[in-house]
Amino acid sequence: MNTFGRIFRISIFGESHGAMIGVTIDGCPHGIPLRIEDFISDLERRKSGAVGTTPRQEDDLPEIVSGWFNGFTTGTPLTIVFKNADTRSSDYADLKEHPRPGHADFVARQKFGGFNDYRGGGHFSGRLTLALVAAGVVAKKILHNISINALLIEAGGKSDIMQAVIDAKEQGDSIGGIVECRAGYISVGYGEPFFDSVESVISHLAFSIPAIKGIEFGSGFSAAKMLGSQHNDPIVDESGKTSSYNAGGITGGLTNGNELVFRVAVKPTSSISKAQQTFNFTNGKVDELKVEGRHDTCIALRVPVVLEAITAIALVDFTLVTRKK
Repeated sequence: MNTFGRIFRISIFGESHGAMIGVTIDGCPHGIPLRIEDFISDLERRKSGAVGTTPRQEDDLPEIVSGWFNGFTTGTPLTIVFKNADTRSSDYADLKEHPRPGHADFVARQKFGGFNDYRGGGHFSGRLTLALVAAGVVAKKILHNISINALLIEAGGKSDIMQAVIDAKEQGDSIGGIVECRAGYISVGYGEPFFDSVESVISHLAFSIPAIKGIEFGSGFSAAKMLGSQHNDPIVDESGKTSSYNAGGITGGLTNGNELVFRVAVKPTSSISKAQQTFNFTNGKVDELKVEGRHDTCIALRVPVVLEAITAIALVDFTLVTRKK
């Protein structure tokens, strides 16, 4: 399914080269002030144009088509759409029979019997993260007292991100990266002990972002090398403030009042200029594929704002669930 959430329920739709993409949010509270201008800052952060991003240029202007009246949400399903315009579908004509390695071309063909829209990755495209960012803007409006900030801290294994991007671009290749997200001023007790733990819900959403291959909270995988005396976060006052943040702001699946800290690993963009050997259904053989089209050298450059969005979506759902109890 393409729907997520218990109360703040989002459904994303559309394809990369279709008429439009969008999101419907059911369960959005009424009376939330919302303007088109509220979306612009985050949408601009996700857009291409910088070195290492795709040359594809879309206006990405949101159109609110339901659940909004006189500048406020109405409480009915809120639907936001974005029209696609700058498409070059001919670049993908051969991919129906010659699927790209690392992409969803092959699995989509098998799952949907060849009826899938393969142009630009179709519904599997990173372009659908635009809908997540839009939902995140609405979620942030509801969470006006919570700060959420994400940053690309490493690309291609290097801290000099721009140089790493330039090097990969010159080689006709791609790189991944590490994005860190921090959220502050979160109340104690969001989440549930097991299946709806804060880590579980955020991880579920994080892996909905194409190219995410790993996630860690607080000290993450380095915790496996630490002693308990090193990893435990001593509580220093009655608010639950701790002197260290190895737990990443979550204990027992619940927010503990400290800053929420987690990182995701973003894989290298699968579409690269270098020729690759991969199976071709046309002749039943493995032969050379030269990927055409416009692609990101480092998709991780555009992930921070998407990560902020999914964090806001998770936290607003927890907030609304808590209010219902």
